[in-house]
Amino acid sequence: MKSQQSIAILTCWYGKYPWYFSYFIYSCKYNPTIDFILITDNQEIILNKPNNVKVICKTLNEIKNIATEKLGFTVSIDYPYKLCDFKPTYGFIFPEIVEGYDFWGHGDIDIVYGDIRNFMTEEILITYDIVSSRHDYITGTFCLFRNNEQINTLFMHSKDYKHVFSNAEHYCFDECNFLFQELQNGASIFDYPNNIQSMTWVVKKEEAKCKLKAFFDFIIVEGTSGKIKWDKGKIIYKDIYEAMFYHLIKFKTECKQPKIFNSMPDTFHFTPTRIIVKKQN
Repeated sequence: MKSQQSIAILTCWYGKYPWYFSYFIYSCKYNPTIDFILITDNQEIILNKPNNVKVICKTLNEIKNIATEKLGFTVSIDYPYKLCDFKPTYGFIFPEIVEGYDFWGHGDIDIVYGDIRNFMTEEILITYDIVSSRHDYITGTFCLFRNNEQINTLFMHSKDYKHVFSNAEHYCFDECNFLFQELQNGASIFDYPNNIQSMTWVVKKEEAKCKLKAFFDFIIVEGTSGKIKWDKGKIIYKDIYEAMFYHLIKFKTECKQPKIFNSMPDTFHFTPTRIIVKKQN
């Protein structure tokens, strides 16, 4: 019988590692059956790097040249944030990196992971071709793609992908072309026919044609609500709900006096503005 579905999460990062990077790395350690592949120009030694975090050194210009060669037209990647538009192409432009994995995914480093396998179950991975971590759109922070030619070239089903990749502007192509509020409020991606055909549009369109199966569920914590605990590899919200990860998109700027530990604790808590370690009784 085949072992569990293999997963690689690819993240491109350029420049100095931010203060919260050590939390990201620590949480990767607690997901030893998943490989986290960091593509970066930062050659700094990563302290306490677990074996499942793998670093590949590439300059931004090298990625631009690789993407241009693979896609067959000149792409525009002149600043790191533009790489967000290219996240859905990673399986196509980096075949040598994703080779051998059942699933590849794109991720970010402003994340503290919980127990990923508790959510990315074998049943889900066998059943679905694409797995998002929100219910309403494809998530750039974490999305899994079955590693095959059909799914790795899925982005090409957007009539706009060449326009997006060849222009310097950032289009939020990996997610929903900035329709966050509309989709959160119950609108359909198809209600906006004049918008760029983002990956949410592509996946929903192909799913409607029964060309693939996509999983959408809200399994993460975002915002600065507080009451979030990381406990030995699990993210617990309000001491009730388990989540797959905490996305620090707001917390990383709201956090006062970021806490850097020489030795990471087994348990820590996120308030709206701080990270605290509670003394054990």
